[in-house]
Amino acid sequence: MVKLKKYNGLICHFVLFLTFIFLFSCQTKKLGVTKIEGKEIQLAASFKEDPFITKLIAPYKDSIDKDLSKVLAYAPETIDKVGEWQTPMGNFFADVSYQKAAVLLQEKYQLQLDLVLLNSGGIRTVIPKGDVTARNAYEIMPFENNLTVIAFKGDQLMELINYFISEHKPHPLSGITFTITKAQKATNIKIQGKDFDPTATYTVATNDYLANGGDNMLFFKKGIQRYDLNFKLRDVLIDYFIAVDTITAQKDQRVFIEN
Repeated sequence: MVKLKKYNGLICHFVLFLTFIFLFSCQTKKLGVTKIEGKEIQLAASFKEDPFITKLIAPYKDSIDKDLSKVLAYAPETIDKVGEWQTPMGNFFADVSYQKAAVLLQEKYQLQLDLVLLNSGGIRTVIPKGDVTARNAYEIMPFENNLTVIAFKGDQLMELINYFISEHKPHPLSGITFTITKAQKATNIKIQGKDFDPTATYTVATNDYLANGGDNMLFFKKGIQRYDLNFKLRDVLIDYFIAVDTITAQKDQRVFIEN
């Protein structure tokens, strides 16, 4: 029988070494992204639709196309997105959003709505002259955004106005007017035609993407209260198209520039 006594010290050190290695290897490693790569994958030119799948979905596709193509209203002229600080399309979308949000806010929370701010980039296209369909609504607003209302103290609302000026984009506005001075400050601020009161509380309708700080509109996250209306902006358009015969955009001036 082999005697191991003289190897006890060596074995002890070896066991301690293995234990140390085991413990070290079991430690949680902090991983991080060091490199991101991507590549474009081209579909084969010979790709063809599966006749079975095409036939299977045809009834549903035809039904959807029929619903989307139904004429809901008429636009006597194109409502476009041309403008430096405001556009006909922006005014139109903000106004119809105001109308719907005001009704929902009163019904759900018994509150009055003061103004609307949306993002110009969220409006994907214009309303062309002629017949207006549900398809137009999906093209204008392809996203699943819902109406949301944020309540602000007056001094917080100034951050919204300052953001608008600094962005120098025609973000859709309704319910508010002001003048931009040569120093890029807001003056003569009126909300619902009344002078701005920095001590008052104001309600601002927007979409849930912006309410969560999207497009760097972080001021929305600083509001004192949030009221989710759970109504899609696309449905705002569709309901409006159904309710009216003729679609026009208000061309009143909402943002003035000091000479």
